[in-house]
Amino acid sequence: MEENYLISVCGRQAVDDQTGEVEVTAWGSYVKRNGKRYISYKEYDEDTNQSQTSILKIEGNHCVTLMRGGIDGTRLILENGKRHLCQYATDYGQMMLGVFTSRVDNQLTDEGGKLTVNYTLDLDANLSSVNQLCITVKEAEHQDVKTCTAGKGAAALRHSESGRESTGAAGAAFGETS
Repeated sequence: MEENYLISVCGRQAVDDQTGEVEVTAWGSYVKRNGKRYISYKEYDEDTNQSQTSILKIEGNHCVTLMRGGIDGTRLILENGKRHLCQYATDYGQMMLGVFTSRVDNQLTDEGGKLTVNYTLDLDANLSSVNQLCITVKEAEHQDVKTCTAGKGAAALRHSESGRESTGAAGAAFGETS
C-alpha cells in the first residue's frame, strides 16, 4: 500500500490542572472502502528503534475506531454520544478504560481533510482525562519529502533508502468488511 499522504496527528490531554500535547507527522495511507475511510501511519520509538502501526477507521460523523498494532494492541471505539469499554495498552500492561465521545467532526473528503474527536477516558468510572484528537490528511505534493516532525514524547519518522516504508499489516485492515 502506497504511503502517499502526510498524516498530522495532534493529541491533547487534560488531567486535573495539567495539560499535554503530542504531535506527530508521518507518511501514511488514506483510502475509502465500503463507505468507510481508513487512515494508516507508523510511529517510531527512537529509544527502541521499533515501529507501531496506527489505523483509524472512520464511519461518517459518528464513529472512529483507533487500532494500534505491535505487541500490545489497542482498540479504542470513539462513537459520538456513547461510552464504550476498551482495552488500552500501557508500558505496565493492559487496562480497561471507559471512553465517552462527545464530538466527532469529520471533514474528510476523497482528497484528504481534517478529523477532530473530543472524548474523555475514565478508569473504574472515575474521570481520568479530557482528550482531543485532531488529524489532518494531505496528499503529498513532493515525492522526495524526507523529514517529518514529532512532538515531545513522540518519536520521529524514519524512512528507508527508497524514502518510504510500507504499512505492512494495515493493508489487511483496509479490506475489513464489517
